[in-house]
Parts: sequence; structure tokens; C-alpha cells
Amino acid sequence: MTDAAFVRLAPAPALSPPASLVGPWGWARANLFSSATSTGSTLVLAALALWFLPSLIGWATWKAVWIAPDGAACRLAQDGACWAFVAQKWQYLLYGSYPESEHWRVNVTEVMGAVLIGWLLWTGAPRKLLGAALFFFVYPIVAFVLLHGSAIFGLPYVDTIRWGGVFVSLLVSLVGIVFSLPLGVLLALGRRSTRPVVKALSVTYIEVVRGVPFITVLFMANNLLPLFVPDDYAPDRFLRPLVGTVLFAAAYLAEEVRGGLQSLPKGQYEGAAALGFGYWRAMGLVALPQALTLVIPGIVNNFIGLFKDTTLVSIVDMADFLSAMDNAMKDTVWSGPTILVTGYVFAGIFYYVFCAAMSAYARGVEKRLAAGRNR
Repeated sequence: MTDAAFVRLAPAPALSPPASLVGPWGWARANLFSSATSTGSTLVLAALALWFLPSLIGWATWKAVWIAPDGAACRLAQDGACWAFVAQKWQYLLYGSYPESEHWRVNVTEVMGAVLIGWLLWTGAPRKLLGAALFFFVYPIVAFVLLHGSAIFGLPYVDTIRWGGVFVSLLVSLVGIVFSLPLGVLLALGRRSTRPVVKALSVTYIEVVRGVPFITVLFMANNLLPLFVPDDYAPDRFLRPLVGTVLFAAAYLAEEVRGGLQSLPKGQYEGAAALGFGYWRAMGLVALPQALTLVIPGIVNNFIGLFKDTTLVSIVDMADFLSAMDNAMKDTVWSGPTILVTGYVFAGIFYYVFCAAMSAYARGVEKRLAAGRNR
């Protein structure tokens, strides 16, 4: 008998992981029952959810009033939400006191803005440079003409005091986000500048603005800006809070960007210098792209905070969404016991949806950019 040996020519197939480590049970074991403390917390939270969720779901669904001509039905149903109130006030919540016959102008403006924003945020979109030019240079002019009115185009004039609702909240937050980031980048570069005057001015501005509440900045923008220009050229009452919002947000974003610039290795700057790049070219092509990528979570956190802080513009007589909701709840016809809670719950859902969308998109961008660094 001769000895025979078997030589495997291909690698053995990989074994499947244990069933307890994959699938729903594997996820639950890793995230909910990984330790005694985690298990205890999971059980406590599950018990609280089982205790409160049925009542909460009942309040929002089968006990709620969905259709009603006035608040009489909501006054009788004291155990459920009054969604009929939201439906009845929906037009006012969207447009404020904007003339009903001109609502199409707001709709066209919002659709145009949504299309352009989607064009810029879609990673695979073609001709983004054209989209950026339309968004930053053409769209503001078209939006102003549509919303404000123009005799040339036959659009009736609508005073900004009649603007309100959702579109004001979106407009203020969009303007603040779009213009505060480039200003924040310039302030961050100014704070890192080797020129004493530029650095001193940037530091003073950042520290002063970050040291006062947003309400103070809004009051100063509303009352002090007109003092620096002749009466005939005084900025519109709607423009003043927009300027204050941009100036306030830029100071916080400047610190985020500066942190990203300082976290870059020194070799990145030395490499740019070795390639013969000047200061602005090195910043624009080497430093800033990496720094902004590193601080995406902080920048998005500032954007989310800015979006929620737009509710404060009501202090200077701007009727944003939350202000419109407060005004709607003052209607004596809709004075049911659950109107107040229903209105604020709906407002909370509105802000949560937009903030969650911004956060989800930022996580996707961060994950995509991190994939290149982790190769």
C-alpha cells in the first residue's frame, strides 16, 4: 500500500458567522444587551415605552379629531389631538398674511429653490457649476421679484409685514446657512492671519458676537442698522434680521472652520508650498477642502441650531412658522383644551423633519468622504 496525500488547490470556503452575531438578534445583542447595564437600560426603556406609547398613539390617532368645521368638536373631545385645527389653519401656517390670490408666487419660489438645492446636493448631478451660478446669483433676484412684487412684471406689491408662516422660516434659515458659511470661512482665515490688524479685527468680531445672545444681535440689527444709512436707503424691516442672523451664525462657524484648519498636519501646508501654491490657492485647493470635511458634524450642528433659532425672529415682528402657530391658536373659535398641545406637537414635528433631513444628508456625505480616507 502506498501513502497518498491530498493537496487542496483552492482555499476552503469561509464559514458562516455564528447565528447569534448576525441578523436582528446579533444587532440586538451588540446594541441592546451587550452588558448588564445595557440590558437593564433596555428593559427599563421598553417598559416605559409599553406604558406610554399606547396612550400617545391613541391621543394622536383614534381619539383625535380629524375633520371639523370649527372648534366645537375639539372642545368635546378632550382626550385626543385636534388635527382639524391644523388642517383649518394650514393656509395661514404656510403663507401667513400673504394675499391668497398671490400664493402661487410663494409656491413657485419654493419649488425653484428646492430644485436648485436638490441639484447642488445630488452628488451625481451634471453641470453643478451652472447650478451654483443659478442658485447664488440668479435665484435671489428672481425670488425677491416674485415675493416682493414688481410693476415691470405686473406683480402686485406685497409688503414684507404680510410675509409669514413656513416660507419665512425656510427663507431666513436658507439665507443664514448660505451666507454665513463663506463669511465664517473668511473670519477663520482672518483669525489665523499673520497680519496683526486682520487677526485683531477677526478675533474681536468673533468673541463679541459669540459673547452676546442671538436676541441681542437681532435687536441691534433691527434698530441700529438704519442709523448707518440715510432714511431713504434704510434696509427693509425683513432684511435687518436676515443680516443679524448671518452675522451671528458666521461667528460660530468661524470657530468650527478654524478647528478644522488647526487639525490638519503641518505637512499639508508644506506640501502645498512645495508645489508652488500661493496662500489663497493653497487654502482653496488643499487646506479648506480637508478642513471642512473634518468638521462636517460641527457645521451641520450649527446649521440645525440656526434653523431652530429662526423662531426668535418673531421678537422683531417677523411672523415665522412658530409665530404663525401662536397667532392661529389665539382664534377663539378654536379654543379647545387640546388645541395648544396639538399646535406645539405639530410644530415640533415640522422642525424635527427638517433637522433630521439635514442630519441624515450630512451623515451620508461624511460617510462617503471618510471612505476615501480609510482606504
